[in-house]
This record gives sequence, structure tokens and C-alpha cells, in this order.
Amino acid sequence: MKKNGSTSPAQPGIQYRIEVADIHAHLFRVTLTVEQPAALQRFSLPVWIPGSYLVREFSKNLQNLQARQSSKRTLPVQQLDKNTWDVAANPAKPLVLRYEVYAHDASVRTAWLDATRGFFNGTSLCLRVHGQEDTAHALEIAGHESLADWSIATGLTASNTTAKGFGHYIAAHYDELVDCPVEMGKFWSGEFTACGVPHRFVVAGAPPSFDGARLLADTQRICEAEIRFWRQRTNGSGAKTLPRGAAPHKRYVFMLNAVDDGYGGLEHQNSTALICNRRDLPRVAATAANGSTPPKPSEGYITLLGLISHEYFHTWNVKRLRPADFTHYQYDAEQYTRLLWFFEGFTSYYDDLLLRRTHLLDNAGYLRLLNKTINQVMQTPGRKVQSAAESSMDAWTKYYRQDENTPNITVSYYTKGALVALCFDLTLRTEGKTTLDEVMRELWQRCAGGPMREEDFADALQALSGRSYAAEIAAWVHGKAELPLKDLLTSHGVGVHEDPAQLAQRLGMRVSESDGLIVKMVLRGGAAEQAGFSAGDEWLGLETPEGGWRMGKLDDLLLYAGNTRTVIALVARDKRLLRLPLRLPAAASTTTWRLSVENPRTVTAWLAGATDAT
Repeated sequence: MKKNGSTSPAQPGIQYRIEVADIHAHLFRVTLTVEQPAALQRFSLPVWIPGSYLVREFSKNLQNLQARQSSKRTLPVQQLDKNTWDVAANPAKPLVLRYEVYAHDASVRTAWLDATRGFFNGTSLCLRVHGQEDTAHALEIAGHESLADWSIATGLTASNTTAKGFGHYIAAHYDELVDCPVEMGKFWSGEFTACGVPHRFVVAGAPPSFDGARLLADTQRICEAEIRFWRQRTNGSGAKTLPRGAAPHKRYVFMLNAVDDGYGGLEHQNSTALICNRRDLPRVAATAANGSTPPKPSEGYITLLGLISHEYFHTWNVKRLRPADFTHYQYDAEQYTRLLWFFEGFTSYYDDLLLRRTHLLDNAGYLRLLNKTINQVMQTPGRKVQSAAESSMDAWTKYYRQDENTPNITVSYYTKGALVALCFDLTLRTEGKTTLDEVMRELWQRCAGGPMREEDFADALQALSGRSYAAEIAAWVHGKAELPLKDLLTSHGVGVHEDPAQLAQRLGMRVSESDGLIVKMVLRGGAAEQAGFSAGDEWLGLETPEGGWRMGKLDDLLLYAGNTRTVIALVARDKRLLRLPLRLPAAASTTTWRLSVENPRTVTAWLAGATDAT
């Protein structure tokens, strides 16, 4: 059997063996060996996974936990709380724990196992050995005859593996172990090199029409652009820094699960786990008329490339340059920071911008995406209630626990943060001394690619621009007033037009029409709220001076109301029929933005990074 890697000279003191216990029951079996346990050894399973700010209670899927210190001696396991256990042990003998984990969550955050595919994050499977987190950890992924046609993909360092990846891996510590998800199955696999760094891309669930060559080529362009973006130069004292084009990772793995309906990603130091709609994958197209021109990418594929760009940018911005609050991860409880507007928001600004710089988007295509972000924020009443910094702190309780009132009390640190980044970038470019690109690289150097505070951002801005940006930080990050988007965009050659909003936005509601006309959300201060609508109402019809009408879609309102400005809405709520007086707002009362390229040269100078001082 072909082996890859070489056996480590010394076996780590913490060893995990992962095997399939029952593929149809979706069960992994884990054997954990602690070579030198404490007299009272504590274990715990994380309650959250870094990058996804919600307590997910991974321990709910753990079962049949047993402990032994010899082949025959079973030790009692004392559970202390929902995710913590103690075992009294002999420190002179290895302690072995065995347990099973139910894996049936198809997201990028937990674990999955069925007859077609396996996937897991260490935070879902690997108990933390308290007191030994900083020692080396070994992970064995056991093969089986039933998995003969499966392969393994992971960012972990192989120490002794088969050609398909089963076998032994090594991690420097627990943080590294749980930061390297594992993909298992019969997946498509391709490779490329970006700036000298080997990259692997695996895709599970790809249809026969999938164009893997195009995905590799486009991802390679993104990776090369981002590695070069973060390159370090000689510092002010003339000391040498990283070589031009150097990356902080020696290799990188993209793990994409293509499904019928899904979207998302989670960043890791040298890998990322992604989910996309398989219809959004690039497809092998008929030969173009000139024999070489690739087809225009679909909107879904552009969205996927933006996701790839976003998660890869995180390799620098949040996985290494990260909030000082995350210097050491606290796996047993929420870990708060006020800086997600920077780490998620600024990453969201650059993900699509770098697609433009790699020519995967043109100016108009980029502005369409920016237009969508602006309207998402402008149509959220919560932007006047919550600042970007407050949104970051509330991620655990509000952003990740959304309900019908969410848009009224919150603003997304992704979208608001991206617009804050836009405002800083365009302001810096207007003043002509530096750009946000240079500020990001300055932060990387100042913080040595490690923990960062808001004060570091302020200091970098002042050092490169020659003035304090305290007022802008106070207003844009900690304030709730509107951002100066229109003035900044028009000064950079972008036309800003205000068009009448869609009917739902004008009414101040969000609805579903798939099974009747159901009110999903009622926005603060809108006509629907003033009329007395509530989330969950079924809008059955309306009464006008001319008579009553049954409604099936929201657009029926304009059809049947005609020129009438006030109607009676007939709604069902908790089996009761209600008559709500609804005043219809004028078409121009609520607007949405539409961006256009007014000065192509100025727009290109910004989007292509022409004023970047590199």
C-alpha cells in the first residue's frame, strides 16, 4: 500500500482515531488516547466553532462515552455540565475514551455522514483534553472496505497516509486540530499553484455538466490576486519583511459541497469549507464561435466566486490578523468582540472588489453587486437602531438568532461593515495620500499578522494618511447616522439614481407567496405597521369602494385598488378575520438606489486599484 509522508519520530501524547461506526445511522466512532492523563482528567466538547458566532451545543450529538485504563478496567465518567466530563485516572497509564457522534448536519459548521459522503469539524468530534491543549495532537482517519472508493481531503499535515488520504495526521495543538475540517467521499479533485503555493480544490455532489477546469482557473486568479494584495514590503526602517508575493500558508484546500439548495462558507487557516447550489457551478459549454471564448458566467457562479474570494481573504483577515479578543479561543462559551464590522465587513468589501481586479467582473457587474449591498442596508430600519460595532457584539444573540423583528433592531456587520470599508477607501483615495489597501497591509505589519485592536486601525489610518480619522470611526463605526455614500460615489465617477421601491418595501413588509400571501416581517415605521399588520398574518383580500377582492399575490393590491389610496385589508390571524385600514403610500415615497458608470476612467481607477501606492 502506497504511503504518503513519513512517520513522526515521537507519537503525540493526544491521539484521536476516527472511524465510521454505522454509516446508515450517521455515526462516527471516536477513540481518544491520552498517554499521560492528570489524576483528575477533564474533557469538554466545544459549544461553538470559530467563525460562526452561535452556541450550537455540539455535545447534544455525543453518545456512549466510556473510559478505560486497561483492556478490562472501565473507569467512571462524571458529567459536570452539558459539555464537560471528569475521569479519575492513574497518571502513569494511558487513558482511553471511546464514544460516538451523530453526524447529520449538512452545513459547514458541524458533521455529516451517509453512504455518499462524510465531513466533520474537530469541534464536533474531538473532545478537548484540559491542560494539554498546547501539546501535539495526532488524528487517525481509519479506512474500511466499505469506503474503498472514498478519498480524504483536509488541511492537516499528513504523517503516514495512503494514496487516498486515510491514515495518520498531525497537529501542533488543539486549536490547529479543530481548525482543519475533513472531507470524505467520492469527490472531484483538482490542483493548481498560486504564487508558488500548492492548492487543492475538491467538489462533492458535482453534476456531469460541471466544468472543473474553469473553476480551477478562476479560483487560481483569485488566490494569486489575494496573495499579492497582502504582500509585505520593506518597512520604514529598511528591514526586510516577507518576500514579494509570499503567503502565510504552505498549502491550501478548498472543500465544496454542491447541493440542490444551499449557500455558505467557513474559513480556516489553510482551508475552507463551502456549500453552493450545484446549479451555480460552471458548466462545460458548447465551443464558442471563435473556438476559445468562455461563456459569460451566470449570476450564481459569480456569487460562488465571491464566496471563494471572501473565505480565502479570511486566511489573512480574521484567521491570523484577528480581534485581540480572539487571541486565545474560549470554546466553552460565547467570545465577544466589537470588531466583526472590520473582519467580516471589510472582507465583504474586498471579496467582490477583487473579482473586479481579476477581471472576473467588469465595472458594471461590480456596481450591481455593490448596489445590492447598499439597498440591503438602506432597506433595514435597524441601521438607525444599531451601530456596526454594536452589531458585532450582538452577533451571538441577534445576527445568528434572526426572527421576524430582526430587520427592525439590527444591521448586518457584513453589509454595513462593507459600506464602512467603502467609505474609508474612497475618502482615502480622495485625499490622495494612501488607500485602504495600504492600510490593510500596514495593519498586517503592525500587528505581525496577529491580534488587533480598534486602536491599531486608527493608528494605521493616521500614520498613512497624515491625519486622525477618529471622527469618521466614531460616526461610521459607532454611530447610527447615514453614511456619506452618495457624495463619495459620485466623486469617483459613479452615478447614483433613486428609483421607486418595490411594492413590499413601500408598504414596509416582507411576504411569502408560495402558500398563500403570508406576511413574514413588518418593518418599523411603514404603512403595514401603521395599519396593524403582524408577522404571520395571511392576507386574504381587500375591500375598496367598488367592492371586495380575493388576493393571491401582493401585486394584486395595485390591480384591485386602482386609484384608491385607502383600502381595508382582510387578514386571518389565529383563525380570526380582521379588517385593517391600509393607506397606500405613493410610489415615490420610498426609493431604492441604482448605480451606473458615469465616468468610466474614474470608476476604473478606483475598482482596478490604479491609485494604490504599490
